[in-house]
Amino acid sequence: MRKTFPPVLAAVAACLLAASPAALATKPQPPVIDLATTEGAMMAARKVQCSLNDGEAVTYYWHGRMYSRVPGERDRLLFNVEGMNVRRCSTVTDPAKGTGYKLVSREILLYLDPATGEVVRTWSNPWTGEEVEVMHIANDPVNSTSWPVGRDGKPVTWSGSTEGNRWWQTITVPLFYTNPLAGEYQKYVGGFYHATEMFNFMGDVDDLLDPTKPSANVRVGWVRLADWLPWMQMSGRAGEVYYHTAGVKLASWDELPDVLRKEIEANYPEYRDAPPADDPRPNETSWSYFKKKVQPQGGAAH
Repeated sequence: MRKTFPPVLAAVAACLLAASPAALATKPQPPVIDLATTEGAMMAARKVQCSLNDGEAVTYYWHGRMYSRVPGERDRLLFNVEGMNVRRCSTVTDPAKGTGYKLVSREILLYLDPATGEVVRTWSNPWTGEEVEVMHIANDPVNSTSWPVGRDGKPVTWSGSTEGNRWWQTITVPLFYTNPLAGEYQKYVGGFYHATEMFNFMGDVDDLLDPTKPSANVRVGWVRLADWLPWMQMSGRAGEVYYHTAGVKLASWDELPDVLRKEIEANYPEYRDAPPADDPRPNETSWSYFKKKVQPQGGAAH
């Protein structure tokens, strides 16, 4: 017997047929970013780091803990840490390198009392017994430029991995250079700055490859191994510090936690926005920042 459908069900069936894969295939679909191409790798990297829209500000936020490591003793929890980086990208071109993007940013990391969660102003050094002034990280600027051709002269490729709808990147940055607080004979007597920055970026593939979304939703992990911080006044004692943190790219600067927003509004108001896209200044580090603020004798800098 031939089945018949009520008028309403017949209309629904017609709609489903119209929306069948064969029918949808005839409609123009937006292109998907191709990670196998240099252009696609550059677009994806820019979506992770900032935005495809020139000048659009993006904010990263992370938090975690900072520990000490000294030979022969247990690691100590020194501080909780809260950090942020506000950034923007702009398109740049070069006759030899092609079309890339410049990233300009500034970042803050606050040291918090693990017991109270409050910003630490002074710290009693457990190894020296001295009370020292805490200098929070306030690096301005932290800039870089990315080109479609790498330093090895080869086209840039996507450095991440994918599994199903998940993607991730692991970036390790070993640092070894002349300490900005040292003299000109460090090659002979030591005194190099030695640290390692380790980043993990993660997200969803469909979000990353969608060219209609200028900025990707990203989770980030950050680990840092470094020498004692200069404001700790450790005078060359054996040991180091390490940070272990994780965070996300925020939808807006206003999503930062109160402790960061209040400290920025009170003492670092320029950190509400990224530097201008054409910022020509050399990069700042926590050590070069310390050098600007403190004279060799320990007095306040100019």
